[in-house]
Amino acid sequence: MRRLLHLSDIHFGPPHYEPAAVGVESLVRELRPDLVVVSGDLTQRARARQFRQARRFLEGLGLPFLAVPGNHDVPMYRVWERLLDRYGAYRRHFSADLEPAFADDEMEVVGFNTAFNLTIDNGRFTGRQLAGVGERFSSDLSGAVRIAVAHHPLAALPELMGWRTARRSAEALAVFAAAGVDLVLSGHVHVAAVGRAPDCPRRMWLVHSGTSTSRRGRGAEQGRNSCNRITLEAGPEGRTARVEQLVWSEDRGRFEVDTVHECELA
Repeated sequence: MRRLLHLSDIHFGPPHYEPAAVGVESLVRELRPDLVVVSGDLTQRARARQFRQARRFLEGLGLPFLAVPGNHDVPMYRVWERLLDRYGAYRRHFSADLEPAFADDEMEVVGFNTAFNLTIDNGRFTGRQLAGVGERFSSDLSGAVRIAVAHHPLAALPELMGWRTARRSAEALAVFAAAGVDLVLSGHVHVAAVGRAPDCPRRMWLVHSGTSTSRRGRGAEQGRNSCNRITLEAGPEGRTARVEQLVWSEDRGRFEVDTVHECELA
């Protein structure tokens, strides 16, 4: 059995919400997940100080973590930096690795960067990324649950309010399915959602987190914060992923279970 805590859109900078961040720290102490995953938008404006804050926060959790960039982690208004050194601040002040990976004998988690300098809001996959997906998942971990992490949505789940998907997302889903991916963790829309990947030859689940520690929730999560607790299990009846959507309670000062999804894996 493995446990993950899935955060997204933590947005260090002006919209960052410290009470929810303290709630994440308490949640980590309570749950002790095997891995913390952050599906992008670590900062609000890709500034050095914001990246350093995000790094201190995640390192302070005291557990392994994996994070990928989001569109807010590429400079918006610093035009020359956006064009010529779009990941410079990220690499210098957060991590040199834009597409990290984590693996043990029960799960394999691989990050994909969908945030580029010419995609102001919605992201994309590149041909090189898609061609290399199979090589990024190890053939030696055939029994492990395979998880891909990207910032932008790959399918228009109903909860995502018609938000546009990443360019080449249909291709990405097909390639992920061929590589045996079981879960795709994303964010960006600031709304939580869980659903089967549509028109997919494999039983693959898309899991979105809302904004975990900012005041930028949208739709039904306007002014709210959410994250996902994911439990991976394998038994005689097959493999499952239990996704508990946790929502921040201002009254109780903690994240509490809102919705539970039992996802049967292939």
